[in-house]
Amino acid sequence: MNPRNAFYAQSGGVTAVINASACGVIETARKHRRRIGRVYAGRNGIIGALLEDLIDTGKESPTAIRALRHTPAGAFGSCRYKLKGVDQNRAEYERLIEVFQAHDIGYFFYNGGGDSADTCLKISQLGGQLGYPIIAVHVPKTVDNDLPITDCCPGFGSVAKYIAVSTREATLDVASMAKTSTKVFVLEVMGRHAGWIAAAGGLASDKDLELPIVILFPEVPFDPARFLGRVEECVRKYGYCSVVVSEGVKGADGKFLSDQGLRDAFGHAQLGGVAPVIAALIKQQLKLKYHWAVADYLQRAARHVASKTDAEQAYAVGRAAVELALQGRNAVMPAIVRVSNRPYRWKIGVAELERVANHEKMMPRDFITDDGFGITPKCRAYLAPLIRGEDYPPYQDGLPKYVRLKNAPVKKRLTSGFVLK
Repeated sequence: MNPRNAFYAQSGGVTAVINASACGVIETARKHRRRIGRVYAGRNGIIGALLEDLIDTGKESPTAIRALRHTPAGAFGSCRYKLKGVDQNRAEYERLIEVFQAHDIGYFFYNGGGDSADTCLKISQLGGQLGYPIIAVHVPKTVDNDLPITDCCPGFGSVAKYIAVSTREATLDVASMAKTSTKVFVLEVMGRHAGWIAAAGGLASDKDLELPIVILFPEVPFDPARFLGRVEECVRKYGYCSVVVSEGVKGADGKFLSDQGLRDAFGHAQLGGVAPVIAALIKQQLKLKYHWAVADYLQRAARHVASKTDAEQAYAVGRAAVELALQGRNAVMPAIVRVSNRPYRWKIGVAELERVANHEKMMPRDFITDDGFGITPKCRAYLAPLIRGEDYPPYQDGLPKYVRLKNAPVKKRLTSGFVLK
């Protein structure tokens, strides 16, 4: 039998290490040319498949592909586009089969979070539902760290490292200015429902450098009076404090403090802007001078301060995805399994996509202190290994040197087009 081709695409919010997973997929596939022919990438995720807008990764040199290992963002473009069920939009699946047949694609690798796992699961069912045989493997990625089964999610460790570092540095800055100027710094971080990223801010303070940090988690309903009391207590004791607030913090009524009433393409609330809400409350009620910042894209794009652990795991799940596909494993995801904390050791396991898609992993309550404003030793033990190690990109003239691929298009073979809905 001739080797069938593979399709790889990136979906959802990109990370500092998602390209390391792409590198793992492509390099591993190239080692199995007798089983996998060409690796095509979808330009802008699954949209690339629907529009027959494919990229020939075979046009890239081994050096360029290897450079993805230290390059941030999504090398092939990402998207927020969720496939409906076959019964709801059969035309989409018929189009995918049409494109896959035209380019002899038998392997499907989708690199993303929970919604991407759902898309991958639906693709894996094409054989049974519509008679097109394909092996689909999900490659995990999400800065939110909310995928179930896997111990952690590639992309999270680097965001956690960035937030921990930034919180420590900014808090020291506030400490320098507190006598006559700013007394409270508020940092808004990502995390719609799960407070994993906010929790990373707690790593900024440790036994060697104790810093007053207040964390606001999505898992803990926001109580203005209790929060203001804690800030006031910190300022009284230390003269200053920092607040790390998740974008997904909710009030007692269950509503997001930062909900703008907008929705993204997945139907999720478009959040952002909780930091000025918290800062205004501090000013109005405590009359304290403040500064606030929103980490936003900076936290997930910061490859220059990526976690070595995270980069290694991101590559490993990309490599494992191909190996699983070659074993004939369909509708699965390579998962990170923690073997031990001291020393930190991990391995790759396998999760069935039915247990991953449309499920979220929240922070355990015993990871959050009883007062709801900090992390416990158990949480610290979980987080600490994930930010460990430096994996700096090469530098040139003072700036990190990243690769920009050719992204050569594959010649279209279909005469009919497709209109996205």
